[in-house]
Amino acid sequence: MNTSLSIHDLSGYSRLFPAQAGLIAACLAACVGHGDVDPREEQLASAAQAELTMAAAPLYQDPSAPVPDRVADLLSRMTLDQKIGQMTQVERSSLQSDQHIADYHLGSLLSGGGSAPANNTPSAWADMVDGYQSVAMSTTLAIPLLYGIDAVHGHNNVRGATIFPHNIGLGASRNPALAEDIGRITAKEVYATGIRWDFAPTLCVGRDERWGRTYECFGEHPEVPAMMSSFIDGLQGNYTGGAGLGGINGVLATAKHWVGDGGTTWGTGEGSYQIDQGDTQISEAELRDVHIAPYHDAIARDVGSVMPSYSSWNGEKMHGHAYLLNDVLRDELGFDGFVISDWQAIDQIPGDYASDVRTSINAGVDMVMVPHDYITFQNTLRNEVNAGNVSMARIDQAVGRILTKKFELGLFEQPYADRTHIAEIGSAAHRDVARQAVRESLVLLKNSGVLPLAKDVQKVLVAGKNADDIGNQSGGWTISWQGSSGDITPGTTILEAVQASVSPSTTVEYKERPNGRLSADVGIVVVGETPYAEGQGDNNSLTLSVTDRNAIKNVCNAMPCVVVLISGRPMMIEGELPKIDALVAAWLPGTEGQGVTDVLFGDYDFTGTLPLSWPRTISQVPINVGDTSYDPLFPYGFGLSYQP
Repeated sequence: MNTSLSIHDLSGYSRLFPAQAGLIAACLAACVGHGDVDPREEQLASAAQAELTMAAAPLYQDPSAPVPDRVADLLSRMTLDQKIGQMTQVERSSLQSDQHIADYHLGSLLSGGGSAPANNTPSAWADMVDGYQSVAMSTTLAIPLLYGIDAVHGHNNVRGATIFPHNIGLGASRNPALAEDIGRITAKEVYATGIRWDFAPTLCVGRDERWGRTYECFGEHPEVPAMMSSFIDGLQGNYTGGAGLGGINGVLATAKHWVGDGGTTWGTGEGSYQIDQGDTQISEAELRDVHIAPYHDAIARDVGSVMPSYSSWNGEKMHGHAYLLNDVLRDELGFDGFVISDWQAIDQIPGDYASDVRTSINAGVDMVMVPHDYITFQNTLRNEVNAGNVSMARIDQAVGRILTKKFELGLFEQPYADRTHIAEIGSAAHRDVARQAVRESLVLLKNSGVLPLAKDVQKVLVAGKNADDIGNQSGGWTISWQGSSGDITPGTTILEAVQASVSPSTTVEYKERPNGRLSADVGIVVVGETPYAEGQGDNNSLTLSVTDRNAIKNVCNAMPCVVVLISGRPMMIEGELPKIDALVAAWLPGTEGQGVTDVLFGDYDFTGTLPLSWPRTISQVPINVGDTSYDPLFPYGFGLSYQP
C-alpha cells in the first residue's frame, strides 16, 4: 500500500467534498493505525487527521472564528430557498404549521401588537419562543430564529411587565441617561422571555400633533430624539458594565421609521387614514435637517437594524426608495446593519406584487415583514431571482447582513431563552426607574399657587375618567396594539397614588363624573385621551370630551383645582385654562402613577419641559419652533417649577 499517496489523496478529496470530511478523517485514522504505515508518514497523517476532524464541524459553528468568516462559510452552504427563508419574517399566529419554520427555512418570527401566548405570563412567552426555536434548530444548518417584538415603552405586550412613559413624555425629561437606563431594563425584560430583537426606538420628529403616532416621537425638534437615542446603548448592552450585543441582556435595536414619518401632510394618509402613512412634502434640505438628523446619532451608536416608514417622500414610497435606503442611509451615513420592512408595507408600493417584491429588495430592504402569506412571498422572490430581476449578489448581501447580526447576538451559541432574570420582569427595582421617568416627564404649564399640595389636608376630591384607569394611563401599544381602557396590567393608578401619598387622617373621595354639590379642600381632575395607536389616532380636533370639560368645570368652580392631562399630545385647552388653578401635562405615564403624586405633593420638583409646541387652537396646527409666525399657547421648551 502506498500510504503517502493515500494520505495526500484523502486530504485533497476532503477539500473537494467538505461534507464528507468526517468520513475522510476516519479513513486517515485507519491509515495511521495500519501496520504497514511508514513511520515517516505517520506525522503527516496525524496532522491531516486533526485538520479534517476540525473541518467536520463547519466554520460557521465555531464561535472563535471571525464573524465575516462565519457568514461567508454559512452562505456557501445555503441553497437559494434557504437564503430566501432568512429574508422572510412571519407573524407567529399566521404560521399554518410550526413545522413550516423548518420547511420554509424562516429566518424570523414576530409578535405583532397583542399577539401573545394564551397565558400571557413571562414564562409562557419564553416557552412559546423556545418552541418555535426548537423547530428552527432541528434543520440541517440549524440557523436560529431572530424573534422580534414592539417593546416601545417597556416589554409592553407582556402582562405584568414594567410599562414606562411613552416617548413624548421621555422627550420632556430630556435625560439621555434615563433613556439609556430604560433601554437597559427593557432589554432585560425582553431578553428573559427569549426575544432578542426590539422594534424600537422611534426616532421620528413629530411635526403635526394631529398624527396618531405623535406620542411615539420624542419631540418636534431633532435635538430631542438625537439625545434620547441613548436608549439604543441601553438596549444593545453598550453601556458601562454592559456585555454588548452578544452578552446577557443584549437585544437588537431598530431605528424607525426611516424617514420623514413625522412630517406627513394632513389628508395624504394611506387608505382611510388622514395623516398616518402619508406623504412628506418637503425639500431634501428640510428632510435632512429635521428628519434624517437623529439617525446620525443612532448609527454612531451602531444600531443593528432600521425600519423604513410606510410614508412617502414627495410621492415616492419609502420602502422602494433606493436613493434614501442605499445612497443616503448606507453609503452616506454608514449604516451597516440590516433593513427590515414594516408590517405588509411593501404591498403599498405601486404595481403588482412581483413588482413590490422586486422593487423593495433592490431598493435595499433586506428582510420583509410579510407578515401573513409567506409562501406567496417566497415563491415570488424565487421567481424574481430566477428571472434575473433580483441578483444573487443582492440576495447574498441581504442574507449576509441578517446572519451577521445573528452571529453578533450569539444566537448560534445561545438560541434558547436565558431565564436568569425572568423573575425581575415588572420588579420593584424596574418600576422605581419607571416612577422616576414619570416624575421627570411631567410638565407644569400653570400654577396659581395651589401646588405643591399639602398631604395633611382634611379632604381631597379626585375626579375624571383617567384618574383610576391603568389602560388609559398607559395608552396604545399596551398589552394590545391599540391599547384599551381598564385594568389591563398591574400598576398604580393616579387615584391609588393619591391615596398612598396623603396622611392617614386625610379623606380621599373619588368621583369619575363629578356633579352636584362638591366639597373638598382641593380637587385633582384627571382627564384627557383614551388609548389609540397608529391610524386610529389621527385626529383633526384634539378637543377634550364634553365629559372632561364638565369634570373640569364642576370641580374647579367648587374648589381650588389641579388638572392632570393624560394624553399623547397637546389638547386644545385654552378655553378651559381660566377655570384651572394648576395644569400638568402628564402625557401617557404608564403603570407607575406614584410618579405623578411624587411631584404634586412636593417630594420632587417639576423638571420637565415641553418637547413640542402647544397650540392655542387647532387652526394653528402644524406649529413648530422656528416657524416664521410662531404664537403658541405654550412654547417649545416651556415648563414651570416650584423654584422661583
